[in-house]
Amino acid sequence: MAVGTSGEPGGAFGEARPGYEGILRRQSARESSARTYARALPIVPVRARGLTIEGADGRRYLDCLSGAGTLALGHNHPVVLEAVRGVLDSGAPLSVLDLATPVKDAFVTELFRTLPPGLADRARVQFCGPAGTDAVEAALKLVRAATGRTGVLAFAGAYHGMTAGALAASGGAPDVQVARLPYPQDYRCPFGVGGPPGAELAARWTESLLDDPKSGVPLPAGMILEPVQGEGGVIPAPDDWLRRMRRVTADRSIPLIADEVQTGVGRTGAFWAVDHSGITPDVMVLSKAIGGSLPLAVIVYRDDLDTWQPGAHAGTFRGNQLAMAAGTATLAYVRENALAERAAVLGSRMLTQLTDFAREYACVGDVRGRGLMIGVELVHPEPDRREPGAPARGAGVPEGPGEAGDPGDFGDFRGAGDFGGAGDVGGADEPAWSGGRPGAPGGPGTSGIPDARTARTAPAAFMGPAARPPYPPAPGLAAAVQRECLRRGLIVELGGRHASVVRLLPPLTISDEQATAVLDRLTDAITAAARDHEAHGPHQPRHPDHAPHAG
Repeated sequence: MAVGTSGEPGGAFGEARPGYEGILRRQSARESSARTYARALPIVPVRARGLTIEGADGRRYLDCLSGAGTLALGHNHPVVLEAVRGVLDSGAPLSVLDLATPVKDAFVTELFRTLPPGLADRARVQFCGPAGTDAVEAALKLVRAATGRTGVLAFAGAYHGMTAGALAASGGAPDVQVARLPYPQDYRCPFGVGGPPGAELAARWTESLLDDPKSGVPLPAGMILEPVQGEGGVIPAPDDWLRRMRRVTADRSIPLIADEVQTGVGRTGAFWAVDHSGITPDVMVLSKAIGGSLPLAVIVYRDDLDTWQPGAHAGTFRGNQLAMAAGTATLAYVRENALAERAAVLGSRMLTQLTDFAREYACVGDVRGRGLMIGVELVHPEPDRREPGAPARGAGVPEGPGEAGDPGDFGDFRGAGDFGGAGDVGGADEPAWSGGRPGAPGGPGTSGIPDARTARTAPAAFMGPAARPPYPPAPGLAAAVQRECLRRGLIVELGGRHASVVRLLPPLTISDEQATAVLDRLTDAITAAARDHEAHGPHQPRHPDHAPHAG
């Protein structure tokens, strides 16, 4: 892709405005070493509209970070600005604790209008502190108070926030305070099989843990899950598996908590990500986009769980009127303009284009996502080229007969029920082989054994010891792609277990032309970074101490 000099998106760095570099130096000198985004994105935004940010360096960037998914309508959308100005001009109080106001009433009414069937008619809402992590804390407190139990079920790879309770339920918790369950995924399946068989095994593991009196896990207060793991690497949960978890929890009187902080408000192609599976959680944790770009967090839950005493959960800034007004405008705009449906269509198109691109590059291990929540995982295709700190190829994935790589040892998945067609090789519902890159495992001119990416579209019974495990993650290459994107005027985020997944979270208002520009810049950046990586070998990322973003 051509790199211009006009300061337009994709242009080269122009003349910095006075004070630009000084602002960055002062930030580095004054702010905590815990800062994250600022390390990889050394820009100083001064103006923004929609998808575009203008930096103090005079350049414009296409923002596919969107405040870590907060900006459903992009920067400074007219309906959001109008709503905020309306409150400011009215003379209404801006912060009212938990008192009733017309602004708050309008927000709750619009929010309840969007909730999944079965919850809206009997819902209660608790306004929390202004961050999603406080809403997670509130949800955990709620189910513990309602059930009288203390334990929590959470999933490997989860991210629920940075406060103590939310962090304890996240995949990177330093101290184990919850029972950790396997989250189904295809590319790096914990059981080495992927697809419906992997999801079936994950579900059986959960059921066994709960029903075995010697498992060491007493009946918990609740189960918390993300319908799509974001920080975990953009991993959508299979709809059948979500329905199975709903039945597992309902049959055992375990409240199910859906963390929709990042997936909500149309992001995944449905208004709420749980809508894809049709389940109704007992508790929903909501933040980010519900505030229309301003701080707001709530939990919505079934009325029979509302056993709290007055003051059981509180927060000084839970009465943020500007955020409620902006949130009402955002929720209504997304609903009235069918932006969730558009996210589904556009996201599918972008995933298809990225998958086509990935077939030509062995360093792209997987392309996945749902709606406008997209991830591209970078890998080292050469088994002997592994970055420091990255696991070896297939690490943690047993291989060989009689181990998790052999689905035969887990019985016949045919007719498993909840994950239909899992063992029905060659059936009408089975996806066709996608082929592979020339010379790649499973590609033309090879033995026909699928590689780790094409295996995800293979018949389940083929996923045995002969199937190749995924290549090692390449966090250094991912960081290089992020830098190359920034050079081309594109802002992206990194995520995943090893920070090897390039993430796209564009606003739902992105146009077709903008989506094309985003993909052009991303693929150009991957091409450039891969070429340089191949020439110089793997190296440590600029900031190898990648930490989950508090977002």
